[in-house]
Amino acid sequence: MDDLHIRPATLSDIDAVLWFWREAAEGTSISDDHDGVARLLSRDPEALLLAERDGVLTGTVIAGFDGWRCSAYRLAVRPDRRRQGIATALMEAAEKRFAALGGRRVDAMVLEVNERAHHTWAAAGYRREDHWRRWVKPLTG
Repeated sequence: MDDLHIRPATLSDIDAVLWFWREAAEGTSISDDHDGVARLLSRDPEALLLAERDGVLTGTVIAGFDGWRCSAYRLAVRPDRRRQGIATALMEAAEKRFAALGGRRVDAMVLEVNERAHHTWAAAGYRREDHWRRWVKPLTG
């Protein structure tokens, strides 16, 4: 993994990240647009972590911390680069960030239908909490 470089995204990465998510991530979000990602980076410039190998974007994770909770979103790895430790390296970087910020627990958003992701998260030491349900209300449209 010496050739894997993990760094925070910048505003100039947004278009590449949005394209990457269309190819590598499961599901979509109301925030999956240029303005949504730009707001994330403006509020927390180190929240969106990118994994690159040979200058090619190979993985992402959003490691958000609001001062109360650590939240992981958009853990995604290029389909042709999966099972090479990229997701593990991204989550280790996210967890290191959370610990440095004083975080105590990570909550991960994982789609119910994405069973491949369930295995990834379980292998990283995360467990499902069935007594919680996500409640949402879009503020636009």
